[in-house]
Amino acid sequence: MKNYFPNLTSKSVIKNILIKKGIYPSKKLGQNFLISKKVLEKIIEAANLKKQDYVLEIGPGIGTLTCKLAKKSKKTITIEKDEKMIKVLKQTLKGFKNIEIIKGDILKIPNSKILTPKSYKVVANIPYYITSPVIRKFLESENQPEIMVLMIQKEVAQRICSKPPKMNLLAISVQFYSNPKIISYVSKSCFWPKPKVDSAIIKLNVEKEKPKVDRKLFFKIVKAGFSHPRKQLVNNLFSELVLGSENKLKLEKEKVKLWLLKNKIKPEQRAQTLEIKDWEKLAKSFSKFFMVE
Repeated sequence: MKNYFPNLTSKSVIKNILIKKGIYPSKKLGQNFLISKKVLEKIIEAANLKKQDYVLEIGPGIGTLTCKLAKKSKKTITIEKDEKMIKVLKQTLKGFKNIEIIKGDILKIPNSKILTPKSYKVVANIPYYITSPVIRKFLESENQPEIMVLMIQKEVAQRICSKPPKMNLLAISVQFYSNPKIISYVSKSCFWPKPKVDSAIIKLNVEKEKPKVDRKLFFKIVKAGFSHPRKQLVNNLFSELVLGSENKLKLEKEKVKLWLLKNKIKPEQRAQTLEIKDWEKLAKSFSKFFMVE
């Protein structure tokens, strides 16, 4: 495997490649290219790649990370939305035989169309504006990745890794399926063009054993609890909890209080103070307290 452009973290090399193709980085597509070898190595180290691994990358840009992934894995599948960048990738990655380039929007391509084996890893420097839907797409899929190592916005990474009393809906949505950890913070100066915000490398270790609870009911209760974050939990659940598109649950407020107390949750608590196991208990005990008419 020969890398025709050995220093794809060089700003001058990146500029020359793009100029020759008549390309300028698109803000709309979140094209900010990594120019730090040190950060690149941290991503690779976090992925803990082995020669038998299959890797899925999203938004490869000019192929800086792709090259490193291909050298460490059995096969790297990379998905790029921008037709112009596809032409660049065919040039920068032409020395590799174990890279598959797919043109398309990751949010529109069904997971079943991406031919990954049962065990694979997602490693990517993704455009920040698709962070949440990308994570949700893979964590909620039938064939979940073994791990996800992503470069995302610093504040979003911190939100994902939140603990009580600073929990949030995104944190619960991610932590329901995985164990997230911030590997490193990354300065905006490590990219060209320089973005407006700092970044973070985050690793999601996908849990093999998921909570044994009705997932749909679990998230309906959670979303109801967070509907008005400053309000007491009892008031949110009493006024907002809905099952189905039409049936409003007739929850008596005293029943809601009893439901919370039976699960060792104070009615006056805010949703941010609850752990995932608290929401699990509420979902599991729901049918004992309420009936839908």
